Amino acid sequence: MNVDLARIQFAFTSINHFLFVPVTIGLAFLTALLQTAWYRTRQDEYLRLTKFFGTLLVINVAIGVVTGLVQEFQFGMDWGAYSRLVGNVFGAPLAMEGLGAFFLESTFLGLWLFGWDRLPRRVHLAAIWAVAFGGVLSALFILAANSWMQHPVGYKMVHGKPQLDDIWALFTNPVFVWGYAKVLFASLVTGAAVMLAVSAWQLRHRGDRAVFTRSAKMALIVLVPAILFTMLIGDELGVVEGRYQPMK
Repeated sequence: MNVDLARIQFAFTSINHFLFVPVTIGLAFLTALLQTAWYRTRQDEYLRLTKFFGTLLVINVAIGVVTGLVQEFQFGMDWGAYSRLVGNVFGAPLAMEGLGAFFLESTFLGLWLFGWDRLPRRVHLAAIWAVAFGGVLSALFILAANSWMQHPVGYKMVHGKPQLDDIWALFTNPVFVWGYAKVLFASLVTGAAVMLAVSAWQLRHRGDRAVFTRSAKMALIVLVPAILFTMLIGDELGVVEGRYQPMK
């Protein structure tokens, strides 16, 4: 009964958290593209779009952080025995994500959010690209931990517990390589779909056509090839994961 309740609680938290993860990664990249377009063209339409979708990005990151913190606590609350068993391996990439990628993303998001009219335009543009890079880096460490659960590598058994002895094996794990690529392209699909949907809603409800036509076009340019690559990579990921599944 306790195991079933733990599974239900963790599944509920994970589902809600992961709704915001791909949106954050994809929308950060698209917002950086919009600001780059404004930096190069000085056209006011791109500035308005950058601030509009940047606001959606900030809201999404805030909700994603809250749900992610709850998920972190549930590793110990719901799966304490598992965390004690594999913590020497599983904890390493999670610590890298928290101390490195998350602080990179959050610090530069703050600089970007409060740096309008305070930072030089070039520095401010670099800040949003750093935010996008931080999101991609977070996914790298999280997927490394998740892939280890699917196909454990780079460890040795010490006193009955796995202990990490080859950190690079985590990042060359075939399940990680294909899974990480799929997550990145799927995030582009999700972020572009959100941008396209918001742009379409604005155009339908008499929003500024000159502004939101540009964001709709950019979203389509990213969305179509991202869908194709997600399908191809996802197919190969299924083959790789099937190769390492235990025989029944």
